[in-house]
Amino acid sequence: MDKITRPTKISDIKREWHLVDIKDKILGRTASDIAKLLMGKGKPYFVRNLDCGDYVVVVNAGKVKVTGNKEENKKYYRHSGYPGGFKIRTFKELKETNPKEIIRHAVKGMLPQNKLRDRMLTRLYVFPDENHPYSDKIKNQKSNIKNTD
Repeated sequence: MDKITRPTKISDIKREWHLVDIKDKILGRTASDIAKLLMGKGKPYFVRNLDCGDYVVVVNAGKVKVTGNKEENKKYYRHSGYPGGFKIRTFKELKETNPKEIIRHAVKGMLPQNKLRDRMLTRLYVFPDENHPYSDKIKNQKSNIKNTD
């Protein structure tokens, strides 16, 4: 039996594909579970200095739920950098026009603020309905995300 702990190398990392259906699930709780998959926190060889995460395909982004009055009260801010370029949109408006941005924004806030975050976000694929082109890559249709209503 080997009693030496070996550090994780990039060649040791095995990436899997996960399908997450977020229809009628709560946004924040689901986003934290997706962030854990993107970071690879459930893997035995997880280390913080390497990108150990998996690929995550999120479907039904347009049917995500929020609690309380956040449907009307939650606001998303952005600025173009030009004078008068400050834009404010509510959750309801953004859900109708671009539901993918809601999920991406929530998951980005759950990931660590370091140089690996952008690399982790490139493995997140969000689709507003059930149709996606990654059916052949996803072996396990069941995801590790619990139904948290």
